[in-house]
Amino acid sequence: MSYQALYRKWRPQVFADVKGQDHIVKTLQNQIGSGRIGHAYLFCGTRGTGKTTVAKILARAVNCEHPVDGSPCGECPSCRQIAAGTSLNVVEIDAASNNGVENIREIREQVQYPPTEGKYRVYIIDEVHMLSTGAFNALLKTLEEPPSYVIFILATTEVHKIPITVLSRCQRYDFRRITLDTITARLKELTEAENMPVEEKALRYVAKAGDGSMRDALSLLDQCAAFHFGETLTYEHVLDVLGAVDNSVFRDLFHAIRENRTKDCILKLEEMVVQGRELSQFVVDFIWFLRNLLLLKTADDAEDLLDMSEDNLAQMREDAALVDENTLMRYIRVFSELSNQIRFANQKRVLIELAFIKLTKPEMEQNMDSILERLEKLERMVEEGIPAMPVGGYVPAQNAGIAGDPMMGAAQISPQMYAQPAYDGAGAPGNGAGPAGQPAQNPAGMQNPPASGQAYEPRTVSLPKAQLEDLNMIRNEWGKIVRDMGMSIRPSFRETVVEPAGDSCLCIVFNDPMNFAIGSRPSVLGDLERYVEQKYGKSLYFKSRVRENGERMDTRYISDDELRENIHMDITIED
Repeated sequence: MSYQALYRKWRPQVFADVKGQDHIVKTLQNQIGSGRIGHAYLFCGTRGTGKTTVAKILARAVNCEHPVDGSPCGECPSCRQIAAGTSLNVVEIDAASNNGVENIREIREQVQYPPTEGKYRVYIIDEVHMLSTGAFNALLKTLEEPPSYVIFILATTEVHKIPITVLSRCQRYDFRRITLDTITARLKELTEAENMPVEEKALRYVAKAGDGSMRDALSLLDQCAAFHFGETLTYEHVLDVLGAVDNSVFRDLFHAIRENRTKDCILKLEEMVVQGRELSQFVVDFIWFLRNLLLLKTADDAEDLLDMSEDNLAQMREDAALVDENTLMRYIRVFSELSNQIRFANQKRVLIELAFIKLTKPEMEQNMDSILERLEKLERMVEEGIPAMPVGGYVPAQNAGIAGDPMMGAAQISPQMYAQPAYDGAGAPGNGAGPAGQPAQNPAGMQNPPASGQAYEPRTVSLPKAQLEDLNMIRNEWGKIVRDMGMSIRPSFRETVVEPAGDSCLCIVFNDPMNFAIGSRPSVLGDLERYVEQKYGKSLYFKSRVRENGERMDTRYISDDELRENIHMDITIED
């Protein structure tokens, strides 16, 4: 005889062999023992939980000549025929391929004839949710009032797709996911019967990978045993065959993410790809790792909820103490979104790398979670005595930010950017000098800041009202405009300033000549002009230049009306 898969070879033949569904087995046994057998049953639940198996056992039990505690004896002619698949009293139908009205009409014609042998004619309709609307309607009347010798057993994994009119005519039994301990015990029992040497830890991982499905767990065990035939099946062997990742890898990744070591995360992912690990399974397992950390942080007596050794629990407690609940929930949300995206993605590795970058560089995001994480990081830096802002003179221009996009650099340079002079080691005000008394570097090529105690006044320029409106609109929306221009162009516009250049014309001032070479291309400026016209309904023209060495870009622009109100001020008039 050819080889049979483990889940087929060890399929339960009596109710006592069914694991993890005691609430259903007990009810069916009592019905058979008391003779209170229903005419229609609906078995629903996830894959591999025993729906079809229990349906077959029930079909044999109701026709068994000598049932034992509600289970088929397995010895009478009826039991042997049904087990061999030669009995006319049990009809199995796959609704996925027989889902039309014609198929249901055939059933309605067949039920008119009583069984020649046995007590009941049993129809097992698997994946019943695949039936068409017309097929369901054709089945309704027969399902409601079948002949006394007919029993319908419907099985489905998607009960929500079944019409309520069908549900109301059936006894519904929900099959639960089988627990980890139950699956592990069953696997151990089968491996001993098969004389298969295997480690306890390996069995538990296979049971966990089964995700509540006994059939999936048996299939995975069969796969692992075939790859390492004749050897003791170890935990490492299981990880290798299933493409899974050891818990130590997740610990290393967790520490790398917490410490913002993006490169280490990418290298660890590269290592897993080279080893042939399954990336989808990696994401699921990492979410589970983070979930365990969160339980240790939030739940009392969480150790009872975690299935792991005491050594692993001690390590998990140490890891959980390093991070707060909000950060863990952010990690879980990011990877949960990733698990949905990666399912149908062609470039799974790229998506995972993006997730790592998102977690290790929260400043790249604008959502509330990343902002809170950045604030917490600053608080830790202050507590540890690490300066959160550059010292020695004044704040660099790139820290000023653009309205609507703090990551884009300085749109305007305000007087407040000139900070107070730094203090030297003696406690007296210093002169902003660097090491060995050398002058500090001017970060943006600006003129030196005003001396201590000297009032600073930016240059004020009057513009016609129309020009000022155009300038203010573009400056206020500059961050959004640059973001929408595309990833290939966006970096070139960092630290840019928009200034007036005449009627319906604005000039983009670049701080870096290399960025100017890219951003000043006619095609780029043309795209910018078309975007502004489509988005804001303004026909504006753009030109560009490079900031001169020592040039200040803090000019304040006002309207003619403001000029008249502040006529006493020193104002430069530009056409």
